[in-house]
Amino acid sequence: MEITKERIKALLQDLLPLVDLDSDFLFAELDSLGVTAILMTLSKEYGIDLEAQDATPKNFKNLDALVELVKSKM
Repeated sequence: MEITKERIKALLQDLLPLVDLDSDFLFAELDSLGVTAILMTLSKEYGIDLEAQDATPKNFKNLDALVELVKSKM
């Protein structure tokens, strides 16, 4: 399964319609529920284990950072 910025954006758009997923300050736009939803969605989609300690401003900076996080867990 390919891990792309476009795929992750498509997964998250329906989940978080009010969040600007193209932001370079993605973490600042999310509440705890949004962060949890992203962790759960990416874990399920890619069959990886993402945990609360993965929810850092660095890992959630933008979509590119989320792609790198997923790749690092595979």
